[in-house]
Amino acid sequence: MKKNILIGNRHIHEDAPAYIIAEMSANHLMDYDRAKEIIRLVKEAGADAIKLQTYTADTITIDCDTEPFRLEGGLWDGETLYSLYQKAYTPWEWQQGLFDYAKELGIDCFSSPFDLTAVDFMEQIGMPAYKVASFEINDIPMIRKIAKTGKPIIISTGAAHMSDIELALRTCEEEQNSNVILLKCTSAYPSPYEDMNLRTIPLMGNTFDCITGLSDHTLGSEVALGAIALGAKVVEKHVTLKREDGGPDGAFSMEIEEFASMIQQIRNLEKALGTATFRLTDNQEEARETMRSLYITEDVKVGETLTENNVRSIRPNGGLHTKYYEQILGKKARHDLKKGMPLTWDMIE
Repeated sequence: MKKNILIGNRHIHEDAPAYIIAEMSANHLMDYDRAKEIIRLVKEAGADAIKLQTYTADTITIDCDTEPFRLEGGLWDGETLYSLYQKAYTPWEWQQGLFDYAKELGIDCFSSPFDLTAVDFMEQIGMPAYKVASFEINDIPMIRKIAKTGKPIIISTGAAHMSDIELALRTCEEEQNSNVILLKCTSAYPSPYEDMNLRTIPLMGNTFDCITGLSDHTLGSEVALGAIALGAKVVEKHVTLKREDGGPDGAFSMEIEEFASMIQQIRNLEKALGTATFRLTDNQEEARETMRSLYITEDVKVGETLTENNVRSIRPNGGLHTKYYEQILGKKARHDLKKGMPLTWDMIE
């Protein structure tokens, strides 16, 4: 069965262009005007959606510095979960204004909730879709609450076992919500290329009968392009103005110019992928005129023998098919033949 999921005014299905999401995350750096600037610029770059995150440090974790709550190694070494999220959250009082600004610009805006109160908040704003982050795929009460809204749900699978995906999907189905998109994701920041396993994208689509895509934390655009070639219909990338500006997610985020370039590459690739067909385009049919065929390559008198010296397979395509080459060697010319004439059957005795 063909899936067709509507977010805003965009239909997402296997024959549609990929839906491109710019993830702002913490890259606003606690500056509301910077957040608006990111939205404006990703819209100009060609993004279909801007995504926020709806949590506070207190709704996503607790203020505790015991070992389970400490981060060691990587970008956030030395932080506790609470201290990291204090820096990274998007103030809730901004989100209505950012949603309205995005709507004014004509770009979809939605968010990832991280607890039940965030779902209520997003419903008050009227966001058109929900994104479930990789580490929330096992928050079944929240997924159930989201599913009950009937709105599209995009679920990242970066830390999920197959059983986690099955349970999340089953929860949505129990609430009669089949508008689910699964994103292949690797929960490492940045993600190593060798850990991406992009061939999982079509496998996931076939296994769960759903639209699939990519939430990409690698550097550069190669992985996103590979995902598109494998059938991804959604691509999500973290975006910032400049990586050198810093921030918790800055190091693995795309700058605006890179993001715009990636989108253009995706659109070009989509054109190039086309459809699976052996039918030639009009241009290809015209190009056949320069394919090889049999031509007279030296003057031949009437009655002379056609040999490899005076008949050759050359470009362009005006004479007999090359498959007749051995068959016509040794035949006699029916009349005088000039160099450069395409060979035809009426020239041969």
